[in-house]
Amino acid sequence: MLRAIRLIVLGLILLLGGAWTYAWVSRAPGQGVGEAFIALLGGASGGGEAGPVSSGGVQLPAGLALGGPFSLTDQSGKTVTERDYAGGWMLIYFGYSFCPDVCPTELGTMAAALDQLGPAGAKVVPVFITVDPQRDTPQHLTDYVGRFHPRMQGLTGTPEQVAEAARRYRVYYTKVQRPEMTDYLMDHSSFIYLVGPDAKVRSLFRPEQSPETIAAAIAAQIGRPTG
Repeated sequence: MLRAIRLIVLGLILLLGGAWTYAWVSRAPGQGVGEAFIALLGGASGGGEAGPVSSGGVQLPAGLALGGPFSLTDQSGKTVTERDYAGGWMLIYFGYSFCPDVCPTELGTMAAALDQLGPAGAKVVPVFITVDPQRDTPQHLTDYVGRFHPRMQGLTGTPEQVAEAARRYRVYYTKVQRPEMTDYLMDHSSFIYLVGPDAKVRSLFRPEQSPETIAAAIAAQIGRPTG
């Protein structure tokens, strides 16, 4: 009985932890994490109105807008903004090249999803935005993104530029220095964003979703009118 109670408590802790992370990602500009968390719980209990369902991805709360303007530097050293991708689609992941496991896995998933789309995959530009601009220079990103997909673009910038882009997408990240390690890690949220021609997020994919699921969701989205 005691073991069962412990498992239930552990499950609740994990559930609430996931809800808190999602509240951080999905909160509106100027909204506190606590407020977003309470609103999320209210919606889960039937007290709120559900947002539009993103096929194959996370159900976004009503009125939530992710994405928007940014100014960063690509792996060739060129300044790029969201206007450079206007009229097309992007598949974006925020992470860092020194990530030991999660980032390579998710970038590999993105590449596999685009390959599964066949010719239609050419409509989507895979983009990796670093949350570690201190180490992820344009030169370093050139080698890194090329390991995953020939069309993948790596974007970096000043810490302020990266922070602003992350804010637009509600990305959480922070530097972590462990006593037993000489170098630091970056703790960060891990979602894949499908961004439409209007620079707004159309689908949001959780970590460890399959390439098949993501490819199907992308195919459904790019086949819809963009007006």
